[in-house]
Amino acid sequence: MSKLLDFPRVLFLVSLLTLWLFAQLGSFLSSKRPVTEDDRDDLNLVISASLTLLALIIGFSFSMAVGRYDQRKNYEEEEANAIGTEYVRADLLPAADAASVRHLLTQYLQQRMQFYSVGDPRLRISVDAETAKLQAEMWSIVQSAAKAQPTAATALVVAGMNDVLNRQGYTQAAWWNRIPTAAWVLMAAIAIGANFLIGYGTRWTDWRLLLIVPLAVSISFFLISDIDSPRGGAIRVAPRNLLSLSHSLSAH
Repeated sequence: MSKLLDFPRVLFLVSLLTLWLFAQLGSFLSSKRPVTEDDRDDLNLVISASLTLLALIIGFSFSMAVGRYDQRKNYEEEEANAIGTEYVRADLLPAADAASVRHLLTQYLQQRMQFYSVGDPRLRISVDAETAKLQAEMWSIVQSAAKAQPTAATALVVAGMNDVLNRQGYTQAAWWNRIPTAAWVLMAAIAIGANFLIGYGTRWTDWRLLLIVPLAVSISFFLISDIDSPRGGAIRVAPRNLLSLSHSLSAH
């Protein structure tokens, strides 16, 4: 199921079809064994409780997805600030080291922007490898300069580079932080059960009426998965701050 969560549109279609089929199954069983009037009140109570529980879990999951989306946006902003700050602090190093660090930071910035836009898994591996290489090179230059001149100025540059590296790690962790699969399984199980009970307790004969609740739940699942998926959804975090920084450095 974890693979399905990266494709919100497919998840919508699968959810809609599955929930509607279970509603139809409940309606079919109801035609074979109708609900008695004595049991209808109890069944309606169970349906109401199931739908209420499903609504609460969907609401909590939506809140989790939005929180993770906001976290990814915040880390993109912090990462751009860290790179821009270190680019300025590089002037505190000797001229040769400062030029090298600024050049590497410019290349590093391009890799970080590609991280947000690349979709091919093989290209992502290449971007990650190049990012790690640039990090090692930048840290090596800053470390050597700090050892050669252990001053407060070089310490400030080292701290800035440390922030650059840390922000990339925080960003990656935020992109890995998704809604747990167990939560999706729980939502799916409750949704299937609720739609089955709706079909079993309904007196409708029009199949289109049984499509209303599955459609509403499937749209909710689609929205949650779209926001929660960093790469597969239509609602993504755009590297606006990194792009703005790139334009600023190019002008500089």
